[in-house]
Amino acid sequence: MSASYPGAQKTKRPTIKDIAARAGVSKTTVSFALNDPSRISEATYRRVMDIVNELDYVPSPVARTLTTKRLGALGLLLPQSITEALGNPYVVEIIRGIGEVCEPRELSLTMLPPVKGKVIEAARRAFVDGLITIGVGPDHEVVDLLTKRHIPFVTIDGAESEATPNVGIDDEGAAYELMRHVLALGHRKIAILSLMPEAVYLPEWSFSLVRDMRLSGFSRALGEAGLGLDSDGILVLPTGGTFEGGARVSIGLLADEARRPTAIVSMADAAALGVYETCRDLGISIPDELSVAGFDDIPMATMASPPLTTVRQPGREKGRAAASLAIELLEGAPATHRRLETVLAPRASTAAPRSAPPVGAPAAMPRAASTAVKAADAAAQDSAGPSSLTAQGGSAATSTSPAGRSGSALSRRPGSRRA
Repeated sequence: MSASYPGAQKTKRPTIKDIAARAGVSKTTVSFALNDPSRISEATYRRVMDIVNELDYVPSPVARTLTTKRLGALGLLLPQSITEALGNPYVVEIIRGIGEVCEPRELSLTMLPPVKGKVIEAARRAFVDGLITIGVGPDHEVVDLLTKRHIPFVTIDGAESEATPNVGIDDEGAAYELMRHVLALGHRKIAILSLMPEAVYLPEWSFSLVRDMRLSGFSRALGEAGLGLDSDGILVLPTGGTFEGGARVSIGLLADEARRPTAIVSMADAAALGVYETCRDLGISIPDELSVAGFDDIPMATMASPPLTTVRQPGREKGRAAASLAIELLEGAPATHRRLETVLAPRASTAAPRSAPPVGAPAAMPRAASTAVKAADAAAQDSAGPSSLTAQGGSAATSTSPAGRSGSALSRRPGSRRA
């Protein structure tokens, strides 16, 4: 029996030459109509497109690429598998921001997870016009590869250098303010849920730059209180930036009441909300028995009960800025760094521990910053609806405290200490 699927009957496909002959124009004019209509008159464009539709002409992607010298795609080099990356709401916000820039320009977005556990392998196979990476520093092997391949690229949460235009925040400063807030409440038994390595099969020193910078900020705040990352009562636990990762790590951490910390500070909101789940299962009240703080201020942070203390960083804006910068590089514009602002958003998930009163208070939040936090929280509540994330004894009240330190645009952050 002969095949009956569409295209089984071979017919002569119309070509640009056929369309040009019917329209009485050159092949170049037809190409302009298909790829850059602004270069021909409206009347000519309509005449060409009428014939294109009449002949059911479908441009060949390969031919179009040869003509435009573009693939029409940006690539996002992920530090984890697609499943893990999309399990982190902060990464999802970045992707949303990239999409908001790509869609109006008819650009597609290709997600590139590590191949065989290696980011460099994904970069070798990338078939895109430009790349956006997450957490890649100037000394990463990916930078050398992309430079040799002449692929324009932008980093998010990387390091500012001449070789790597970066979109980021002052991670060290923001982490400092967050830990300073927790210490000011009187906490001295603190567990830090840190980020994981950027991919598997990497040496120990290859933890993400973001992890290093935030640990440096935590260390600075602890040092001011006479503590360190290696002090008794301070734990650093590698955790994936996902709900599941936070829940998994916190089960063992919280099950033993005698060794239980009085506060958990997470480098990702999603992991902090995983701690909420464990607290619910174990009957632990937040913040009466355990204070919890996160980082990112994802939409779910304000919906949790109690609302999560966190650092607000603009993930969606990072995505938009990185995509816009990548497009500018494709168009020949010079590379520039973009540093965005953060704000500490203290909420009801942190309070003084039962064992000790607060030992000091951070500086008051400026009125404008306090108003911005409250307004954003209210907007998130209105758009998101009720929450299913609850912890026993939590209050829904929102408190205010210091604004996070904000780095100025294009400024360089001093190198941070390796953990």
